[in-house]
Amino acid sequence: MRVDIDKLGINYQIKGSGDYVFLLHGWGANLELFSDLAEAISEKHTVVSVDFPGFGKSEEPKSAWDISGYAEFAVKFIQCFLCEKVVLLGHSFGGRVIIKMAGLENLPFEIDKIILVDAAGILPKKTMKRRLRTRIYKIGKIALNFGPIKKLFPGALENYKKKMGSPDYANASEMMRGVLVKTVNEDLEPLLKNLKAQTLLVWGENDMETPLADGKKMEKAIAAAGTDVGLAVIRGAGHYSFLDQRHTFLKIVESFLKAGE
Repeated sequence: MRVDIDKLGINYQIKGSGDYVFLLHGWGANLELFSDLAEAISEKHTVVSVDFPGFGKSEEPKSAWDISGYAEFAVKFIQCFLCEKVVLLGHSFGGRVIIKMAGLENLPFEIDKIILVDAAGILPKKTMKRRLRTRIYKIGKIALNFGPIKKLFPGALENYKKKMGSPDYANASEMMRGVLVKTVNEDLEPLLKNLKAQTLLVWGENDMETPLADGKKMEKAIAAAGTDVGLAVIRGAGHYSFLDQRHTFLKIVESFLKAGE
């Protein structure tokens, strides 16, 4: 299905009936990754999956958005369904968006529950190796951006960025690379205190992208704000815990959604 939001064509799917659950995917993914999860949850809920702008079948934003841009988009998208109360589930990048959204003032709906799955938002520690790599990268950029060199080798700077960047950066369009740079460098840990809705953190024990230590930090920060929060660790699962251990993940989520009904 399609909807236009701020002149962007947005792709989404909706199924089921009952209370609304919105599924927000991770970087480089799309709503199709949630197909099994959406099917299972839709037995008792209305499940809405969306392709973020720049992913799947949705159009790219007109400028390089930061997390605030995606959070504001998510609010407008949810408003389309005239929901009074919602459950938000976000994986990785989708978790970033939820954390940022939870701190926005005067939301037009109530966030009833939050599920953060292998969520991003905690900046990794700057090790000596990381500092050295960053320094080398910056020196290389300055050298390749120097007038005569840039003129002689017009594509060298872009190729250098691709080589030195992450696979996500290399695979992204020029516009989405700008988005990626803005989003991965924003530390959302100070915003965790804004999560007031009952929150479930689900983490793959072997997650190498957003390590379990991040989940533990999030749990501690959210609990310190007085919010009801719990961390469920799934053994034998990595960054895509909802795919790696589908049955276990569904049991955890279904139990959380059922609680308090």
